[in-house]
Amino acid sequence: MALLLLLVAGHRLLPAAPSILIPAGIHRPALRGPEDAREIAIQPFRLETVPVTNGDYLQFVRSQPRWRRSSVKALFADQNYLRHWAGDLDPGTNANAGQRQPVTCVSWFAAKAYANWKGGRLPSTAEWEYAAAAGRITRSLTNDLAYRKQIVRWHSTPTPPFLAEVGSAPANFLGVQDLHGLIWEWTSDFNSALVTGDARGDTGIDRQLFCGAGAMDASLRDDFPAYLRYGFRSSLKAAYTVHNLGFRCAFDPSVPLPAGIRSIGSQPAPSTSR
Repeated sequence: MALLLLLVAGHRLLPAAPSILIPAGIHRPALRGPEDAREIAIQPFRLETVPVTNGDYLQFVRSQPRWRRSSVKALFADQNYLRHWAGDLDPGTNANAGQRQPVTCVSWFAAKAYANWKGGRLPSTAEWEYAAAAGRITRSLTNDLAYRKQIVRWHSTPTPPFLAEVGSAPANFLGVQDLHGLIWEWTSDFNSALVTGDARGDTGIDRQLFCGAGAMDASLRDDFPAYLRYGFRSSLKAAYTVHNLGFRCAFDPSVPLPAGIRSIGSQPAPSTSR
């Protein structure tokens, strides 16, 4: 019986990633428009310590057939959705099946559906950036020069043909891994990155956010990777799939964690994110 629980059609069911409590604090966006808040209050939330893997996503498409490669509607994912998988239920060697590589080539719609299926959600951009603003040895990435240099090197290096396993790199100060150096990640409000005012009523882009003027209202003017992330997010549409774009789930602390999602504790509350 135990063996049947571990194997499904020849694929090992991988344990769900643990989540960790990210304490409340203040996020100061590295890039903002003239109407954007200089400080964003972040409420406590739980964040998976590593991105969702191919093994995790395989369980999802087994349970939700409409998100299989051959069944997904074009409205919700472009033609490259899971293009590196060998089949609907077979990640294959291109995805390093069963080796805990992060799932990529998934749209925002698919990532959101997976998070809902898990009883969670996608983190907001502010939450993701807040968690990513931690260094390896200090709460603030600003004070961790060696780690900042590693992040810049990653952004200067092409994505390898085969991605490393999730969790291969050390955790940051908050206990989260792979926020930098492995893949880009979807956020719930990715398309509000370069929109001014209320995104529901403002479809324009502030042209001063580009080129030299963009740094005039920046909180950390030498944070080159942050500029790249904002620029990358602004180029996306919800149905896009990209070979190095994946996601991880967030959970509200007031909501019980779903079965299989472990909590691994919390960190002391910080004062600021940068």
